[in-house]
Amino acid sequence: MLHTHGRNGQYHPHLHLLATSGGYDDQEERWEHLEYLPYALLRRKWQWHLLTMLRRTLETGAINRLVDACFTKYPNGLVTNVQKGQVPSQYQSVARYGAKYVVSPPIAVRRIDRYDGQRVTYHYRSHRTERVEHETVAVDTFIGRMVQHTMPKGFKRIRYYGVQAPKTFAKVKGVIRAALAKVEGVVKGAVKIIARLTYRQRYEQSTGRDPFICPHCGHEMGVWRIWHPTYGVIHDEGEVIKRGTYVSSAPRAGP
Repeated sequence: MLHTHGRNGQYHPHLHLLATSGGYDDQEERWEHLEYLPYALLRRKWQWHLLTMLRRTLETGAINRLVDACFTKYPNGLVTNVQKGQVPSQYQSVARYGAKYVVSPPIAVRRIDRYDGQRVTYHYRSHRTERVEHETVAVDTFIGRMVQHTMPKGFKRIRYYGVQAPKTFAKVKGVIRAALAKVEGVVKGAVKIIARLTYRQRYEQSTGRDPFICPHCGHEMGVWRIWHPTYGVIHDEGEVIKRGTYVSSAPRAGP
């Protein structure tokens, strides 16, 4: 999963990788669960595969110099933060874990503390100090930090490799399922399905308030008109009714 921003919103592209804690043994026709991973070796192997792929794919002098410099500067490998244990934990799902990094915006609205028309103040928890830090920047700088993380249309930020690649998985999923069925407790909670939330559900989850409940009388409201501060009225139920959108197109029975 490609993640382009750090906690302070600046451009900090990096990858989040999820790997299985085991693999399928083709000869023995069974799933082998790994109880131990050599993290030091994993860092160096990841560095070798990534840099070698860059060298072979681009084949330029600049890339060759960059690859050589990376091998020299990082003799212990590129990955410096490997989380041991179950990622995600059993009560979560892989989809929820990935969405946190791919779908979420660079900064939540609740982290914006102040805006005076010229400068924006926001806070974040620093990886370096593990403390909440505040930063005040010009509004143009703040907007620039946010929009630089908008990827081009159609850009894919999630890729699947190995047995997880769609083409490969379609061929071996039956065998993998049969192998996993023989392993007790390995995949509990790993395939929880997350339904797509509606606007109402997302708003209530984010603010703790149901947007369809009137704050004055407490009764449920119906959407009649939606107004946007920039685009004006973007939905008018009265106009929808006038256009006959809700009129059934099925032929009516005769008298």
